[in-house]
Amino acid sequence: MSETPDELRPLLFSIAYRMLSSVADAEDVVQEAFLRYHRAGAQPESPKAYLSAVVTRLCIDHLRSARVRRETYIGEWLPEPLLTEDTDPAHAVVDSDSLSMAFLLVLERLSPVERAVFLLHDVFGYDFAEVAQMVDRTPDNCRQIGVRARRHVNDQAPRFETSRAERDELARRFLAAFTDGDMDGLIEVLAADVVVQGDSGGHRPSWPNTIAGRENVARLFAGVGNDIRRMGLQIRPTLVNGQPGATVHAPDGGLVNVISVDIAGGMVQTIRSVINPDKLHHLGRLADREALIAQRRSEQGIEAP
Repeated sequence: MSETPDELRPLLFSIAYRMLSSVADAEDVVQEAFLRYHRAGAQPESPKAYLSAVVTRLCIDHLRSARVRRETYIGEWLPEPLLTEDTDPAHAVVDSDSLSMAFLLVLERLSPVERAVFLLHDVFGYDFAEVAQMVDRTPDNCRQIGVRARRHVNDQAPRFETSRAERDELARRFLAAFTDGDMDGLIEVLAADVVVQGDSGGHRPSWPNTIAGRENVARLFAGVGNDIRRMGLQIRPTLVNGQPGATVHAPDGGLVNVISVDIAGGMVQTIRSVINPDKLHHLGRLADREALIAQRRSEQGIEAP
């Protein structure tokens, strides 16, 4: 029995989110696809094929225009985080490895059509004849595009070899050391070449450049952890894009930022923090960060600028 349009919503969101790396944009695309479906009049023989094609084409158009806007983005750009521990059924996802921030960043290096062909075929299991209709190419051309995209992804994609149990335990130790401002505890779990990326979109506070190296990262997170504890903020462990992570909340419960952690080879390899409020609105009420910044400056005896 074929699925009804409403039953297809989680699949369509999964495609759109992986294409766009944005929850808000993915929701907009899926909504527009449903509007077009209902305006079409005569219902297509396969709602899945029709809606998947519309979503894919809308995403390709969006990515082409987004590349221009991305060039003016301030600081590091990271995907919009998706909390996957308690996901809205409408946002149900498949294949968590293809959902990780690291994987989405690899996909960013593909052209919009390469990204679509790779995701539709390799992640969502559409055959090349179906993909060809969705991206307006021939099946043979899609096979060539798929080979090229797969080669690039395989060369660049992260390898999460650590077992789930080991990964979760290492994440627990990292977050405990971070919360306690424990420099030695952080040193024990960080890889020698660990890197930190922060996406603030130009908002304060920010880490405008990548921070690298075990000592630098341990010092950074020990200091931030001490600030968090003094200010009464809370670090809540959760799954972010299918990988270990945490949300940071102000004393009133407002969300400050989202942190994701990549673990491989028994060590923390990459830490990503999204604090840009434009990328966090879908997760609930946000904290008054200006008030938090003023509080921190006051506690440190720094006069307001």
